[in-house]
Amino acid sequence: MDEILGAAMTRMGKVERVIIPDLFAALVYAIIGQLISVKAVHTIWERMQDQFGEITPGNMSMQNADDIQKCGMTMKKAVTILNISQTIEQGAFSLEELHDLSDNEVIQKLMMLKGIGRWTAEMMLINSMERRDIVSWGDIAIRRGMMKLYGLSSITKEQFEQYRRRYSPLGSIASIYLWTISFE
Repeated sequence: MDEILGAAMTRMGKVERVIIPDLFAALVYAIIGQLISVKAVHTIWERMQDQFGEITPGNMSMQNADDIQKCGMTMKKAVTILNISQTIEQGAFSLEELHDLSDNEVIQKLMMLKGIGRWTAEMMLINSMERRDIVSWGDIAIRRGMMKLYGLSSITKEQFEQYRRRYSPLGSIASIYLWTISFE
């Protein structure tokens, strides 16, 4: 582990985070979280639960995109959530199969779903599947946390990769602390 990050972790103590073990609910949460603030995600998530109850493929596939969108997200995200819900409900995609795949295979499989990119897949790996070694270049807060931690005004992909390798095999723990550092 990296000494500078280790010192920050000691200073900060245990960092609490939310784990969403249900893969579908976690995927919807990650879709909502694309490019918006953590506070906005929580607000939209609460509205969705109030509006639709349990966030399941069966429940969400019966909604319409307008009603999903009214919870506070873009129409594009609402359509993505509806389409993925229907794809899973019809049996054309199995989230449960992801448990048996490597991290990279999970990313590739999830990216086959329209509207899911690498960042969303990586958030699933960290926040739902609790995989141990994920540090997402696509996550601006992780990059910002690295820059703050090491006193950098910017960070290149190469620098990021050097730090990511230092954190391995516990990159996901590093990610959790880097998120926290970015908001300090």
